[in-house]
Amino acid sequence: MIKVNVLSEEISWNKKIKNKQVFFDKIIKNFPKKYRFSKKNFYLTLLLSNNKNIKLLNKKFKKKNKHTDILSFPFENDIKKKKETYLGDIIISYDYINSKKKMTKLQFQKKTIKLFIHGFLHLLGFDHLKNKDYKKMYIEEEKIFKSLSKIFN
Repeated sequence: MIKVNVLSEEISWNKKIKNKQVFFDKIIKNFPKKYRFSKKNFYLTLLLSNNKNIKLLNKKFKKKNKHTDILSFPFENDIKKKKETYLGDIIISYDYINSKKKMTKLQFQKKTIKLFIHGFLHLLGFDHLKNKDYKKMYIEEEKIFKSLSKIFN
């Protein structure tokens, strides 16, 4: 089972996602069985932020002085051996997602879901530094997103 603690430091998120905790709980509940981890307890924190704050975190922890759409900070490398594990933190920027001002609420939510999945996979050890790793991660992202399409269409 996966539990996500959703925090928000950007009020604009309320315009697009009313009950953020319920929204992300619903996503995780509908993940493919492979990623629900029914016999283990996994926890993660999701911070819904903005460009200003994500830029500060990116500079401090990744040494990149620019804003980005998402940051992921895995807590542990070996999650398979433990029955209870804190996976890490994901930070998503509202401003980055909402850069196209004419985006509908549904488009915004789908983009948020895709980024959340991307960050989640990073917490599980996926990466995209090499082309073969990018392909592997992309395939997993698409599988998870397709499994969620029935609840967000």
